[in-house]
Amino acid sequence: MRLIAIKECNHKHSCGCIVAGSCIDHVPIFGDLTEAERESILQTSLHKLYNKGDFIFMPGDHFSNLFVVVEGLVKIVKYSTTGKEQILSLLHPGDFIGELYLFSNKETNNAAYAVVDTTVCIIEGEAIKKYILNNPEVALKFLEKYTERMLETENLVEQISLRDVSARLAHFLVNEANNKEVITLSTTKRDLAAMLGTTPETLSRKLNEFQSNGWIRMSGQRKIEILNKYELENLYY
Repeated sequence: MRLIAIKECNHKHSCGCIVAGSCIDHVPIFGDLTEAERESILQTSLHKLYNKGDFIFMPGDHFSNLFVVVEGLVKIVKYSTTGKEQILSLLHPGDFIGELYLFSNKETNNAAYAVVDTTVCIIEGEAIKKYILNNPEVALKFLEKYTERMLETENLVEQISLRDVSARLAHFLVNEANNKEVITLSTTKRDLAAMLGTTPETLSRKLNEFQSNGWIRMSGQRKIEILNKYELENLYY
């Protein structure tokens, strides 16, 4: 078990940290901060640089901080008893994690690590709690975000347990497209396979099958053009 404390580093050279600038400006729920509240939170915040593959937290860790992605990409994963990795979500700049642990003393049961070189703003939990006491409506925004994560997890469980790989992939492509014609994957196909609960080989086979059917067109490693949304939707409805 590790205890993650924001006091563990306060300068760049010894631990890859630099004083926080305006990282809270990336998070919509802090949009109504007064200047005094902003300064109070920034005084107990810092940026930390994580190299590709570095863990931000691991199962069994204790912390009460909020982690905001400033630059890069963070993967939230859960490990099985055999060490198999299940990707729960990907955090992009402006996304945050840790809201649940602000109000509990529970150990984490998931892990988070940098997919690429990543800058994270770590905000001390006590400063956020003080802000919430003065702005109760913010607690509702945290609850909304937590509920959103729970729904995403429930959807993931449903996808893996009730739908085959073709249906899971089709559902992902349609949701990711969100009425756009071209998708640019934000992660590797290996990671996408892990998110969908399948192997990279099966994912590649299904993508090639979709392309042969005229439903999609692949370009390079990460671009996918949706050609027939209707047929994709038919796979999971």
